[in-house]
Order: sequence, then structure tokens, then C-alpha cells
Amino acid sequence: QVQLVESGGGLVQVGGSLRLSCAASGIVFRNTAMAWYRQAPGKQRGLVASINNDGSTYVDSVKGRFTISRDNAKNTMYLQMNSLKPEDTGIYYCKVLFTSYWGQGTQVTVSS
Repeated sequence: QVQLVESGGGLVQVGGSLRLSCAASGIVFRNTAMAWYRQAPGKQRGLVASINNDGSTYVDSVKGRFTISRDNAKNTMYLQMNSLKPEDTGIYYCKVLFTSYWGQGTQVTVSS
């Protein structure tokens, strides 16, 4: 049974930082492409960043501010978010790419 559990969300002021974590179980984590998605209020869920064995990709709006990484020994993926903006507010989900496996989400709120 695949489980993805996000943590690390919260309320932060503009310009602040947060680090999200996604703990995975039930998959061969080191060979698995993973991603972070974000759903802002009233908007569709969209890709923020992805990571696989070849590297990582980012949506333009977070380039230079967010860093996706993984610790295969801990079966955990991270999203380091710096210089946060109000438009980064939303529920952040981790996902196993090319599958229907999603985490439950963690709320990030950036206040101005």
C-alpha cells in the first residue's frame, strides 16, 4: 500500500521560508519520479517541481526560490521554499509521477 505523508506547512510572512517534507512508503523510492503540486484557493492543482534520477524541474514562478530534493535513505522528498510570496499560498501535495498516488496535502499560507 502506497502512502505519502506531507508535513512542514504553516503560516509565514512574505519573504520567509518553509521546508516541506513528503515521507513515502510502499514504493521503491530511489527509482521513482516524484513531484510537488500546489492548489491555490479557487484554482486548479498545478505542478510546482519534479525530481527524478536525471535531475529536477521547476515551474517558472518558483525558479531560484524553491529547491526540490530527496533523501533516498529516508524515503523522503523535500521542498525548500525561500523568499515566499502571497501567491505561493495554497495546499501543497506530493505525488508519485505517472501514477494516481497523492498525499493528503499540507497548507502553506504566506501573509503580507
